[in-house]
Amino acid sequence: MAKALLGHLGGTDPRMLEQVRLLNRRVADLEAHVMRLQAENDHLVAQIHEGRLLTVDEALRAPASV
Repeated sequence: MAKALLGHLGGTDPRMLEQVRLLNRRVADLEAHVMRLQAENDHLVAQIHEGRLLTVDEALRAPASV
């Protein structure tokens, strides 16, 4: 089917091929960025579950108003 589409478009245009290469590279860069963000998020979630983030000392809490 790809051959049929390329034939329909009149062959391979070098500008189009360059655009496809650029888009493929951009997609790869974005996928790598997503993987880095997911790893960072997983690390932060693990720290929360281990109690190393966002802890509040009970002595610092103000008493509730009645």
